[in-house]
Amino acid sequence: MKWLILVLGIASNAWASVLIKIAMTPPRRFPSPADPQAALANWPFWLGLLLYGGAFLLYAAALARLPLNVAHPILTCGAVATVAVLSTLVFNEPLHGTTIAGIVLVIAGVALISAKVW
Repeated sequence: MKWLILVLGIASNAWASVLIKIAMTPPRRFPSPADPQAALANWPFWLGLLLYGGAFLLYAAALARLPLNVAHPILTCGAVATVAVLSTLVFNEPLHGTTIAGIVLVIAGVALISAKVW
């Protein structure tokens, strides 16, 4: 269950980032009190904000079940890797070899931090 909570936290965080990017892409713009109608119509912004809140609650639930030095690196690394892949799939942003290598290295580093072999 603790790992499912962490995976859901990663997914919530990553999709929140994607939705905020969509919300800030023209013709949409940052919600402003000066234009409340446009602010309310920017549904990706509000859904992204809701998912960030959900990610925070899932992170807190993961911390209740896992050590901080395991939960935080896995959640952060997982979100970074997932956003890199989603940005390619959703926005057609390039996924360079150096980006892939960086993701692999970060995952390897987090695996070493979390392994507690020594």
